[in-house]
Amino acid sequence: VQLVESGGGLVQAGGSLRLSCAASGNIFSINTMGWYRQAPGEQRELVATITSGAGTNYADSVKGRFTISRDNAKNTVYLQMHSLNVEDTADYYCKVREVVTIDGYRLFEVWGQGTLVTVSS
Repeated sequence: VQLVESGGGLVQAGGSLRLSCAASGNIFSINTMGWYRQAPGEQRELVATITSGAGTNYADSVKGRFTISRDNAKNTVYLQMHSLNVEDTADYYCKVREVVTIDGYRLFEVWGQGTLVTVSS
């Protein structure tokens, strides 16, 4: 199973970006999909998660500004980000948990390689 993130880039404060993360590899189901971020010199932190039942969880710092969604048919998770500020600058990582493959393998979690979001003032 592989994850490929896209959509990062440079944006001015107050702007918007949409991140995408597509999972591939004979996937039958994915329980939880999520986004995490890591700023320079900081620990990786949760941004948002979404379950297979569409239950969502957000970090307090992004509530009301970010929206996570998923397309189960495409095994893809999205992160729509609005009202970006310089504190949102970080590498954004996609993670999936509890993956079942078509041939019956179960994977606890898989991480993507990250996509950089830079917000300029």
